[in-house]
Amino acid sequence: MVKVFYLGDIVEMKKDHPCGSKEWEITRLGADIKIKCCGCGRIVMLPRSKFEKDVKKVVRQNSPE
Repeated sequence: MVKVFYLGDIVEMKKDHPCGSKEWEITRLGADIKIKCCGCGRIVMLPRSKFEKDVKKVVRQNSPE
């Protein structure tokens, strides 16, 4: 099954960010995925394979109508 993500989705990662937040907003999609911490605003870029492995669940989906 292929996981589908959209720009603006809020996802929960397996590990806490050092600031204490587990929630991240997706700001870029592609071979690499850019996510922004909802707690402190830090931006991190991950390869799609690592991102899909580390995502626990989609908290809020921003699906296009």
